[in-house]
Amino acid sequence: MDHGNAFSLERVGAFAHLPVMKAIGTIYLVGAGPGPVDLLTLRAARLIGDARVIVHDGLIGPDILGLARPDARLISVAKQRARHTLPQDDINALLVREALAGRDVVRLKGGDPFIFGRGGEEAEAARAAGVPVEVVPGISAANGAAAASGIALTHRDASSIVSFVAGQCKGLSEQNWSGLAGKGRTLVIYMGVSTAPQIADKLMSDGLTPDMPVAVIENAARPEMRVLRGLLAGLPDLVEREAVQSPALIVIGEVTARDTDPHRHPSENWDLERPAQFLEALGPSFRWGDEESKA
Repeated sequence: MDHGNAFSLERVGAFAHLPVMKAIGTIYLVGAGPGPVDLLTLRAARLIGDARVIVHDGLIGPDILGLARPDARLISVAKQRARHTLPQDDINALLVREALAGRDVVRLKGGDPFIFGRGGEEAEAARAAGVPVEVVPGISAANGAAAASGIALTHRDASSIVSFVAGQCKGLSEQNWSGLAGKGRTLVIYMGVSTAPQIADKLMSDGLTPDMPVAVIENAARPEMRVLRGLLAGLPDLVEREAVQSPALIVIGEVTARDTDPHRHPSENWDLERPAQFLEALGPSFRWGDEESKA
């Protein structure tokens, strides 16, 4: 008799009553890009299709969620100004709880997880709990808006510096934005629709000229996209008059006045001498690359 093997079997039997430890799942922070399903990365599409649990933002469209498997559990944690389905701490706890239960979780966010997507906070919460986390980048809202609107964020003749800031945050007036906008620079403001008056006042108080060209890009890269142009001094009036709704980006800089796509931006109709003049609104039938826009 092999007493060594017998002893080993006895030891195994002694622990048979103990529960089997579940493997810890992985949290995937996945960027869904600016909206259209065909702007997802291949890795993002694969993860969405394989996931059993998807925790998603409100801006994720049905075409992207339609990639999920039929038995996937879809959990919406949509956020709107002054109203949250779940506070961020609760979202962090939800992700960790699902992973500790042995389930891989896809945390699906519009744009890129690490650009104003609170992905950093969720990654920190996962690591603090001992949960593996992976980040899958997406096309950011700024990049998607630039491509869809034809506004190049950098241009050798107009801008060699790009800055991203959040326009909806605590202590906006105390933040130092000096040098972020002006000649040779482009400033992209996320979440700035509701604070457009404060943004305009702040930038002009910091020395930015009131006639600096601006653009507001609403629902970028989506069929209902609008691109509204004007001047910094008239930005609040432009947002109010055109009833701009989120999601929208504000782009400030000389690049917004360039005729980078004459089929989309007829420069002969621009009138930059009139503050807040509504110079362009792309209709709901517009789609990037339509044959009609190339005619």
